[in-house]
Amino acid sequence: MFRHIVLTRFKPDVSEAQIAQLYDRLSALIDRHPGARGFLGGRSTSREQMERGFLHGFTIDFDDWTALQAYADDPDHRALSAELVESAIGGRDGLIVLDIEVPGQDDPAKP
Repeated sequence: MFRHIVLTRFKPDVSEAQIAQLYDRLSALIDRHPGARGFLGGRSTSREQMERGFLHGFTIDFDDWTALQAYADDPDHRALSAELVESAIGGRDGLIVLDIEVPGQDDPAKP
């Protein structure tokens, strides 16, 4: 299993309501993709305050690289990604994307 992590530095004029709506649309998209689950997104509440402006983020779990690629290739995902880039300070420079293998987590569809 892989955890897809996206951190964003949103432009100051992007409201919390707009961010929530974008995250809701991303969350709904995973329902169409077998092997994608567990969307979790929001604003940082870290007491360490080391976000360096990346105050919002989300994660999605994927069973494997094939599931992640299918999600990435989805036209609706591409449109939402473009919206996310447009909403970020500096475009793509306002995003950090990580894909981390989660050891010991088998595909839940397998017995």
